[in-house]
Amino acid sequence: MGLPNINIAFKNTAAAAVSQGAVGIVALILKDGLVASGVSEYLVYTVNDIPAGLSATNKDYVQLALNGSPSVVKLVVLPSAAANYTAAQDYLETIKWNVLAIPGIATADVAGMATWVKGLFDTKLKKIMAVLPGSASDHPAIINFTTDTIKVGATTYNTGPFTARIAGLIAGLPLTASPTYQVLPDVTDVPKLTKAQADTAIDAGQLILYHDGEKVKIARGVTSRTTADTVFGADWKKIKVVRVLNKVYEDIKRTCEDNYVGKYPNSYVNKLLLVSAITAYFDQLELDGVLDPGKSTADIDVAVQRTYLNSIGTNTAGWSEQEIREANTRDQVFLAAYAKPLDAIEDIKLDIYL
Repeated sequence: MGLPNINIAFKNTAAAAVSQGAVGIVALILKDGLVASGVSEYLVYTVNDIPAGLSATNKDYVQLALNGSPSVVKLVVLPSAAANYTAAQDYLETIKWNVLAIPGIATADVAGMATWVKGLFDTKLKKIMAVLPGSASDHPAIINFTTDTIKVGATTYNTGPFTARIAGLIAGLPLTASPTYQVLPDVTDVPKLTKAQADTAIDAGQLILYHDGEKVKIARGVTSRTTADTVFGADWKKIKVVRVLNKVYEDIKRTCEDNYVGKYPNSYVNKLLLVSAITAYFDQLELDGVLDPGKSTADIDVAVQRTYLNSIGTNTAGWSEQEIREANTRDQVFLAAYAKPLDAIEDIKLDIYL
């Protein structure tokens, strides 16, 4: 009868993806006297969960993150005297989170943190994002927040501390929405920018706040990626698209590990059933408006599978494509998928004729 349970698991995962996307997890790295040594984690769902022993400044950072309505804020707290963030970074590799901020980070530590985040994304297969102050990293996992002198009532925030608010906002958005033009009702003023100044900042991969004369909003939901190549094309410049791709990756990876890996023989039929299950996942996301309808596919990667067979001593010269597809690949499964996320409406051109 094949793999009915994995097919159902993928369909259920897809059905939940949109709502789950709206309840992302924020990780905040803090240094505080509450912790004497090592690393401590605290889960904060509401203001009532904020540890009483935190400093007033750190409590404020947590409140900023909660303002964006993420599902939970995970506080990864180091001692106040911690010389670096290494212990927190090691800990974050072991837990689940979606968007990171380090509101108390010093300028000198930003580059090192960016390098670590890029390494997680590129080589350790942890598809996450980080909001960092003034980090022109040219990478889809880094959101380069640059607005300074942000007024929230009588309080003025610099760029670094306000990354907590931005991380919370991004994590709280559904996968169908973009940060672009999201209003921050708590923010009363930011430095005024002309359209040309805002355009220049956005083109440089900067996430900025923009005062439109009435309210303060995110000018455009961009990552720090400014170039496009065969690895990260133009779509990777948009936070919404990267969040969708991250969600798809994590969903498929987790569902395969939980419901498929080690549980079924690596036969051609079972490979096709896995392909069918992934396709069903894509179909549901297309129905939910997350992926572009009719543009998402999954199949056995014949070219890669042929290369693998040759590498293990199987001479595939003269083999048909079908013979390659059905060949025994030991414990390896080679699949290729294409998914096209839908972006949000951001640019409207309207000509009015008289």
